[in-house]
Amino acid sequence: MKVGPKGQVVIPKVFRTAFKMAPGSDVIFAAEKDKLVLRRPATKATDLFEDIAKRRNKKLKMHPHEAYEEELEERLG
Repeated sequence: MKVGPKGQVVIPKVFRTAFKMAPGSDVIFAAEKDKLVLRRPATKATDLFEDIAKRRNKKLKMHPHEAYEEELEERLG
């Protein structure tokens, strides 16, 4: 890959697909020794609060571990 004139690089499609990245997706850059690491944030707080509000409105009672398992399943496909 080459860095473009504006400092941009293209994330190859295979990685965008694997990490469920689309235009507008949030990413985090981190420096680790001699590496630049790009990763997806664990969760967007607004998405989390919206999900909680929806579940509360449905009066859905769910065990906390079940919610965690459900979230993990969605992320890992």
